Amino acid sequence: MSGSEAGQEHWLQLDVKIDKICNSVDHVKDRQEQMAEDIAKIKEAVYNPDEGLYARLRSLEAWKSTSSKLIWTLFTSTMGLICAFIIKSFP
Repeated sequence: MSGSEAGQEHWLQLDVKIDKICNSVDHVKDRQEQMAEDIAKIKEAVYNPDEGLYARLRSLEAWKSTSSKLIWTLFTSTMGLICAFIIKSFP
């Protein structure tokens, strides 16, 4: 093999390697675009003011507050009735 043939062989190998790198970069770019779309969907699902995660949490917190007040009211009423029954039972 002469010097020029060896030089051409090196250039061909270099060209093949550069093509592989370009293909890899294109693949990474495609995956990055797909990830950006997925992140946008996740962001919409979390921050959507009507149906997102924060809206659901807000409604759960409101329900929890209301149910807590109701439970305390029932507990206080029950304790009052029990105390009234005990007081009337023992004159």
